[in-house]
Amino acid sequence: MFESAEVGHKLKKTEFAKQEPVLRSALLDAQHALLAENKTPVIILVNGVDGAGKGETVNLFNAWMDPRYIHTFAFGPSTDVERQRPEMWRFWQALPPKGRIGIMFGSWYTDPILQRVMESETESELEKRLARIRDHERMLVAEGTLIVKLWFHLSKSAQQMRLKELSTKAKTAWRVTKDDWRHFKHYDEFVQVSQLALRETSTGEAPWHVIDGSNHAYRSFTAGSLLLDAITRRLKGERHVVTPPEPLPQPSLDHRTVLNTADYRRALTHSTYERRLAKLQGDLNLLTRHKKMRDRSLVIVFEGMDAAGKGSTIRRVTRAIDARYYRVIPIAAPTEEERAQPYLWRFWRHVPTHGHSAIFDRSWYGRVLVERVEKFASEPDWMRAYHEINEFEEQLADGGAIISKFWLAITQAEQIKRFKVRAKTPYKQFKITEEDWRNRKKWPAYERPVADMIDRTSSDIAPWNIVASNDKLWSRVEVLERLCERIESSL
Repeated sequence: MFESAEVGHKLKKTEFAKQEPVLRSALLDAQHALLAENKTPVIILVNGVDGAGKGETVNLFNAWMDPRYIHTFAFGPSTDVERQRPEMWRFWQALPPKGRIGIMFGSWYTDPILQRVMESETESELEKRLARIRDHERMLVAEGTLIVKLWFHLSKSAQQMRLKELSTKAKTAWRVTKDDWRHFKHYDEFVQVSQLALRETSTGEAPWHVIDGSNHAYRSFTAGSLLLDAITRRLKGERHVVTPPEPLPQPSLDHRTVLNTADYRRALTHSTYERRLAKLQGDLNLLTRHKKMRDRSLVIVFEGMDAAGKGSTIRRVTRAIDARYYRVIPIAAPTEEERAQPYLWRFWRHVPTHGHSAIFDRSWYGRVLVERVEKFASEPDWMRAYHEINEFEEQLADGGAIISKFWLAITQAEQIKRFKVRAKTPYKQFKITEEDWRNRKKWPAYERPVADMIDRTSSDIAPWNIVASNDKLWSRVEVLERLCERIESSL
């Protein structure tokens, strides 16, 4: 894979001096066209061997284009805070919005490759991480992102010469670190692992471009030309079509689902409710303060039809948890900032650190519910969301999160009863809106999406709990009981 980058490509300085202004002007025009169009975020991944000119190229891109609209991130070893979240969390925080360019110097490829080179991980572990990267990039491309992956290469002799040259000059010695020389000792292993990584992740939607880094002029002009070509093709409307997901299975012939077969008659007396509520809140408090929670986090998701009791149930949960260690995240229509990013971005922002809890009042499942029903998302978009959501939750679990998801189920008769109470009660009137009445008319349209959601996203690591909630007292106690069981079994 790297042979063609070791033949000694060169570009004369005089030729580069003549071509650079033209390339620079074209890149600047393309950048401003991206900004004006405001549809496409661009991610440039800069990886390769030490000393191959990665840093110089990053600086050059910032010099050639308008740096106000470029976000540059250099990723080193994960910090303590980053290690308490899923591996990809820090890269989600660095995603550029639509119309902007993000440069990732070192990226989601660096750690998997180095861990394998240093034999800290097995080949199967590397392949699992590469598969996750492929899924991540496929999702970004499907969401409209242009990914330009640049790999800067040097032969072993060229790298040694380059490191020596830099380290012997006073002005450049600072650019060569002990890690660079340590990595050089593993050059052969690094190249072998890198070839595997590039081969496994060079896809139609996000191909790798290998650049000979031995000649400054050639390297710079090639990198700039590749970037210009990619942006130009995107501006002309060229987009890679991500393979459509498998179609959904047909609904059952008898139309029985986990929702219409739930037992909505379950209820509690007030005295029994008060007794069980106090006991379960005490249990939850102890579980969230358990010493093992120092290395775990808690993610609780509440979904359900309007007036199903999500808010009141959340209040019974939070009363049992130390207020310093939880956040309730209410999810409404996305803001302008959120619409400029992939749909999961606004949820990645709220991933809790170890010892903390995030409670979502509605969640990422809006993609396969309201966005599906209201046609805010296209069919290919919401159909691929099932896989993307499962992958997201798997990453949360791998990062130490205990995930508990609740669908609070009520009947249509109970919903209209609660709507009328809200409309007549002054301090509850803020809870009922015209949107709620409009959504009620679409109740039948939500039945299959809810069933599909549960069927396709309930797993061992993130199971759905269907809680019949016509009786609020029974529902609250049932949620607390299942939540405690989930945490206890996970710890």
